[in-house]
Parts: sequence; structure tokens; C-alpha cells
Amino acid sequence: MRVRTGIVKHPLYLEHKTGVMHPENPYRLESIYTMLEGRDFGGALTDIQPRFATLTELLLVHDPLYVDRVLDSAEKPQVRFDPDTVTSPKTYKAAWMAAGGVMEAIRVVLAGDLQNAFALIRPPGHHALRDRAMGFCIFNNLAIGAKYALASQGLKRILIVDWDLHHGNGIQDIFYKDPQVLYVSLHRHPYFPWTGGAEEVGEGEGKGFTINVPLEMGHSDPDYGNIFRHLLFPVARRFKPEIILVAAGFDIHHSDPLRSMNVTESGFARMTQLLMEMAAEMCGKRLVLALEGGYNPEALRNSVAMVIWELTGQSMINREEIRQVEDAQLGNIAKVIEKVREAQRPYWGDL
Repeated sequence: MRVRTGIVKHPLYLEHKTGVMHPENPYRLESIYTMLEGRDFGGALTDIQPRFATLTELLLVHDPLYVDRVLDSAEKPQVRFDPDTVTSPKTYKAAWMAAGGVMEAIRVVLAGDLQNAFALIRPPGHHALRDRAMGFCIFNNLAIGAKYALASQGLKRILIVDWDLHHGNGIQDIFYKDPQVLYVSLHRHPYFPWTGGAEEVGEGEGKGFTINVPLEMGHSDPDYGNIFRHLLFPVARRFKPEIILVAAGFDIHHSDPLRSMNVTESGFARMTQLLMEMAAEMCGKRLVLALEGGYNPEALRNSVAMVIWELTGQSMINREEIRQVEDAQLGNIAKVIEKVREAQRPYWGDL
């Protein structure tokens, strides 16, 4: 059955100019926007008009002095927040609207206007800390979106799933003591930003609400599918999220220049399929994705297209065939799953 899917896009996101040699450049998003212009996905897409975040909303997550630093970069040719994170004259506006675009997607989905949405935004966000930029990220878009949903939309339990190659240290740090947000990250480890070990489970009331799945290089579609099926599903059923948010990084694609994982376009579709099943079972189908990494524009474009086919209920993959492959290859990832289960057993029991 075809599903109406919301899409957040805006030309301002292309005005964050990092330089042609920088991996996180406007061409990433241009490739996706060009694809959307030439493909209507059966008329199933609905544009969600993004807005600028308010200062009050940014301060739900970020330190006022840091927000001032971002504002101070306005219209300047370049400000370098760290060796990887650089601004251009309009970066501050793009970052303000990236956070606002995620919040609008969440608002529309929670209002019941749409079942799901994909915020195709930049700059990305999951490394951004309370008081500083990091790893290409200015504001922590998904963390701001989650705080907005808790503070303004009356939610009590939010699941954030992060499938980017890199650990979302910013999201983890912001919610490390918060039992209202369950953060689950699948990432290469050890690797930048050098956080995200299985033993990092949260602090205080937040113990057990951070779940890290550290992976070595080379994992492929069945491994990710099995982690979702045999680890994420059981804990999500106990947590009972009211919405699922996704840090959708496509740098685990086998053709990404980082060359770390072997996920295909079908693998991204499969993860989306499983998240949609989870959302249908647990939270009224409410699912919002936000773009993070992915540095091969062609691979990024094709992978996003496969995700959108899935979100709109027009799957291009065979669920049963994929499930059989996952069952046959469960042994490849079983030790990782058991390691994470052991770390989480004091908080969730046997998963």
C-alpha cells in the first residue's frame, strides 16, 4: 500500500559551502535533489517546508556561548571550528534551518498528517556537542528534534537509531543521563570519534538507555539486518517508543570513499523496512529520518532513492529472500550481538 512520505529539502542547505575537496560538500545534496526532480515515486511524496529553529529551541541542547559563536560566523568568508568543520557566509542560516527542518518533519508526523518523513538536510549533526562543533556538524539536528518532541509535543519515550559509519558521540553525550531517549548506534569501532564502546551504556537514570554496537570493518547487509532483528527489536519492544528517529548516514555503503563497510542500496532499504515494521508495531508508524554522512554522491543518491521507495510503501526488495540470507549468516555477527547483550543485561535482562 502506497504511503505519503514527507520530504524536507531547501536550496539554503546548499549554501553551506565547505570547498570542493571537502567530503561534506553541497554536491552530496545536489545529487539527491536532482534525483527527486526526475522521479516522483508514484506521486507519494509531500514537501515539508522547513523553518529556522528558534533560539529557545537551540538552547534546549546547545550552550548559549556556542550558539553565539555560530552567529558570529555569519557572512564571514570562513570560520574553522575544528580541522574538519568549516563555515561559509551562509552556513549559520543552513545550520539553523537544518535543525528547524528536522523539527518540522517531527511535528508533521506527530500531528498524523504523514506516517513518515525524510529530512534531506545539511550540515549534518550527530557529532555536534553542547558547546562545540565537531566532525562536519554544527548543530545536533536530531538531538534538538528529540528535545523539541519531549518539551513541546508531550512525548515521553523516543528511540534514536544511528546507522552512520561513525559513532554519534554528540547524541550520546546529550542524552547519556536521560531515560526518555534510547540511543542505539551501529558504527565502526575503534574509529573517529573514538567513542562508542559496548561498555558505554549511560549514567545515572540513563543507564541502559545508550546501546552501542561496535563493529569491525567489512560488515554487510545481513549483519545489519540481524542486528536490527535480534538486538534492536527486542529492546525496542521493552522500551515502547512513541516515535523513532534515525541518524541516516550512508558512509557504510560499499562504494563510499571511507571504504569501511559493505552495505548496498538494498541493505539501506532493508534497515528502513525493519524500522517501518518496528514503528508500525510500537508507535503508530511514526518514523523520521535525517541525513547524516555519505560521501559518494552517486551511491548516496541511489541509496536514498531505495530508502524512499521503502518509506512510500513501494519496496524494491524481497523481504523473504533477504530474511533467509540473514538467517543463514547470523553466525557472522552473533558474537557482536552477544557482547552488546551482555553489556545491557543489567538493565534489560535477557534480550
